[in-house]
Amino acid sequence: MAAKSPEEYGLILVTGASGFVASHVVKLLLEEGYKVRGTVRSLSNEDKVAPIKNLVPDAKYPIELVEADLLNEDSWKEAVKGCSYVMHVASPFPNAMPKSEDDVIKPAVDGTLAVLKAASESGSVKRVVLTSSIAAIYDPIVPIEKKEGEEITAFDEEVWLNTEDPRLEPYGKSKALAEKAAWDFVKQLPEDKKIELAAINPGMVVGPVLSKNLATSVELIKRLLDKSTPAVPKMHFSICDVRDVAQAHLKAMIIPEAAGHRHIISSREMWVKDIALVLQKELKQHGYFVPTINAPNILVWLSSFVDKPVKLVVPRLGREYKFNNKRMVEVLGITPIDAEKSIVDTAYSLINLGVIKKTRKLKKNQDAPADAPNEAAQVNGEAEGGDKNQELEPEEKEKKDAVAPVEAKPQEIEVAN
Repeated sequence: MAAKSPEEYGLILVTGASGFVASHVVKLLLEEGYKVRGTVRSLSNEDKVAPIKNLVPDAKYPIELVEADLLNEDSWKEAVKGCSYVMHVASPFPNAMPKSEDDVIKPAVDGTLAVLKAASESGSVKRVVLTSSIAAIYDPIVPIEKKEGEEITAFDEEVWLNTEDPRLEPYGKSKALAEKAAWDFVKQLPEDKKIELAAINPGMVVGPVLSKNLATSVELIKRLLDKSTPAVPKMHFSICDVRDVAQAHLKAMIIPEAAGHRHIISSREMWVKDIALVLQKELKQHGYFVPTINAPNILVWLSSFVDKPVKLVVPRLGREYKFNNKRMVEVLGITPIDAEKSIVDTAYSLINLGVIKKTRKLKKNQDAPADAPNEAAQVNGEAEGGDKNQELEPEEKEKKDAVAPVEAKPQEIEVAN
């Protein structure tokens, strides 16, 4: 049987289109010639809307944008109308511990069910690709029991996070509960409303940034570059590239064997110090200094009493874990982009956007990845301040506070880790 052309797949809905992962999904689909509709919470927010419209200016089918909100069930009926496939990427992600776990869990679960309900009642949607997370599989806040010298078990898609564990923070619970609710919902649908479901479970997503609307996962690299984190915490992450995550969404839509399954998206596991060393090796020649010394755990713990976001870090200090990406490689047919390339490409995209100031040694766009946008092409406001210890022009030297990730309210964005 001949492969279907992009046009034959009909209209594809991507939720939360302005987010880090979703914008790459939209970009890939448009470049491949698919018809795409994206959702945003407000069409009047030019800072979010304009970059989406400019992702692929010469697209065969210009993107259509509509308003929809995770907490407004009725908004999804119109959003999915006429669509053949749905990629549900939007999900709340807290940068700091919320006052109530329901602030994260409720929009994640209720929003997912609202999208699935609208899809099942549309009469046109065939399959939904759900952006979940490895956080729905395992959370390092729960220590692994192992003997000295024993290899860490590589978790696969059969493993589910124990949402009853009292040590868990809201984000991991929200991803697991939302994904479980999705599988249960699809399983219980009557035959006349049946739709297929595939889940994508990425690790910490890094890679080229397309706008200054930064994901929490990218904030880590930003803070290593601007030295607002003076020393690195002893944390371990499963790294994946946003371009691989976008490819995974597309493959999960078109490959029959993807339906009914979860798919871990991971390149490799790395300590934050290893990430910092990659950045230092690449960018030292351009006048950047990246901290590579591990912060003592006791210092991170003490900081958590005055800096709320640090409370999310403390329980994970020193915890190591691994994930099996067999389905990503063998079923979806994706060979992971090397993690070091992903980290370097992230850094250069932040520099090109003006989020990180260019040093004198780094000429405009020098060594930047081809698909990383430059500052002039963006409409998301002024660049953030540079590091006072980098070789910047005098007027660009600004003081930076040595703080952990910026506190922010949960937003309708994508999974970061």
